[in-house]
Amino acid sequence: MDALAPRPKPTIPPAFFGETVTWVHHWTDRLFSFRCTRDPTFRFVAGQFAMIGLMVEGKPLVRAYSVVSPPWDEELEFLSIKVQNGPLTSRLQHIKLGDTVLIGRKPTGTLLTENLLPGKTLWLLATGTGLAPFMSLIREPDVYERYEHVVVAHTVREVKELAYREIISKELPEHEFLGEMLRDKLLYYPSVTREPFPTQGRITTLLESGKVCTDLGLPPLSAEHDRVMLCGSEAMNADVKALLEARGFTEGSNNSPGTYVVEKAFVTK
Repeated sequence: MDALAPRPKPTIPPAFFGETVTWVHHWTDRLFSFRCTRDPTFRFVAGQFAMIGLMVEGKPLVRAYSVVSPPWDEELEFLSIKVQNGPLTSRLQHIKLGDTVLIGRKPTGTLLTENLLPGKTLWLLATGTGLAPFMSLIREPDVYERYEHVVVAHTVREVKELAYREIISKELPEHEFLGEMLRDKLLYYPSVTREPFPTQGRITTLLESGKVCTDLGLPPLSAEHDRVMLCGSEAMNADVKALLEARGFTEGSNNSPGTYVVEKAFVTK
């Protein structure tokens, strides 16, 4: 029997697509990614999230998840934490090839380039699974047409939690179609807080000290030419927001573009 042969699908509520799991990768005992089929009618913009989940006892159990895959990908990919007693992630972490997952039909979110005023450098600041929407954005050609530099700053506790590290640092610069476009523009800045690593510390500390800009050869953070997207823990989002607003940055939204945007929908269970 083909490992990807779909199993009998449960009855799917009208607000969702029922998609088939095609790939699962466990990064650590607390972190995993998976891919699933994509309905041809499902449309999203890089940086958006969708409600995804499972049917449990005949009812949809869903949470907001940013889409990792770029809009041009034929499949959908997601990055998730594992919470052993979490209502959804305690179940989702055990999915296998051929299982059915729910994908909400209406993606949304604030991490969109159109919610930012024009600028020179786009900073994508993430902790943990907050990297997910930025994996979609850094594979979207339009982003490189808008900015001279695109910085991915990903902070985690342990080195093994640097999901997609090889893809960002090695595969994308050599990508058949994107490589030439992003090779001189995409800057990757991983940092670790609880283990030895070339760059250690919280992203707020690294920004406040100016170390990030110095290391990357960029001018000091300025609301005049820098644009920032935040996706991380509530504490990280709050700390960086305060740091940015002290420097004159203003929050953008779907109705009013600004110099930074933050995603508040974050999976914790």
